[in-house]
Amino acid sequence: MTDSLLRFRQEFPILATTNYLVSNSLGAMPRAVPGQLAEYAEQWATRGVRAWAQGWWEMPVSVGDEIAPLIGAGAGEVAMVSNVSIAQAQIFSALDYQAGGRDTIVMTELDFPSVRYVYDELATRLGARIVVVPSDDGMSIDEERLLAAIDERTRLVAISHVLFRSAYVLDAARICAHAHRMGALVSLDAYHSVGIVPVDVQAIGADFLTGGVLKWLCGGPGGCFLWVRPEVGESLAPALTGWQAHEHPFAFEAEMTYAHGAWRWLTGTPSIPALFAATAGPRLVREAGMEAIRAKSVRQTTRLIELADARGFSVTAPRLADRRGGTVAFDVPHAREVAQALLARDVIVDYRPGAGIRVAPHFYTSDDELEGAVGAIDEILANEHWRRYTGDRPVVT
Repeated sequence: MTDSLLRFRQEFPILATTNYLVSNSLGAMPRAVPGQLAEYAEQWATRGVRAWAQGWWEMPVSVGDEIAPLIGAGAGEVAMVSNVSIAQAQIFSALDYQAGGRDTIVMTELDFPSVRYVYDELATRLGARIVVVPSDDGMSIDEERLLAAIDERTRLVAISHVLFRSAYVLDAARICAHAHRMGALVSLDAYHSVGIVPVDVQAIGADFLTGGVLKWLCGGPGGCFLWVRPEVGESLAPALTGWQAHEHPFAFEAEMTYAHGAWRWLTGTPSIPALFAATAGPRLVREAGMEAIRAKSVRQTTRLIELADARGFSVTAPRLADRRGGTVAFDVPHAREVAQALLARDVIVDYRPGAGIRVAPHFYTSDDELEGAVGAIDEILANEHWRRYTGDRPVVT
């Protein structure tokens, strides 16, 4: 079968020298990024402070416009922020947990810890109540139990779209619809879905959506995004804010007057280099097409599960394709050491305790690379090459 998406391989230099299977952690760098960063340096060197008035100041929103088509949002609706912890803190800070008897935030045990830290600590200080829905198997969330936890006391449901430990996909549209019936808002962390699973904020019905370009969007660190449903956002005033969110920032007024649209959700001076690097990846993803990317991901992750099953490896990933994101983890004997041995062979994966070796093919991954990675595991186990990486520090030879 001809894989038309492989035409994009030439856009990612690292693919020439490695079997890159870790896009769930850091997407491969597009070939265009060094030129974009050089453009930033040239503008700083030659335009100096004038660069702010010649595009830099608008970049948190203009770069957000590059993300908007990938999530079904409109122009001027996506704000670029430094990281998702900040974005989620902004959402938390915009809501009142004392009015109308709605003091509760519903989360799950399997949400990304950084987001949990934000909500737990802010709730302690601001008088909100956190309800955490547990997982029975450490891989998925019982959605009936989650829906039951959303009640008349719920102000916000703050959950992940794809669970980071297992790539389990929650039925976000169903959860949003129920939350709205109960009078609650929904904040969806889509960091592990945008770029590998089609996302449409209109169809899902979320009120807030956060994510980043670091992983599946191949945009590097420091480029995260926050979308707020316009009719919701205009009624809120985030306490975590800054001068870019002011309607008249260069008037330096003593009192805060919030801007509109995505500008309302900015904070202080943005990280311009990260924004320069952030656009090449999303443009390639848009060109490849999310439907084609998703179809390939389902096919390749299904094949990984077949390869693991044939060897008797324990798989940490949903068996149902519509519940599976882009990552398959499987536990092999001596998995930590095997992962180090793979890295030494330029087979780029990662390892997580309790899950094993995580393998994340993307639209630029060939089928042969999947077979090659699992074949390398076979060889490392058969020849006991993993023994070179025992102890506290791996020995790379």
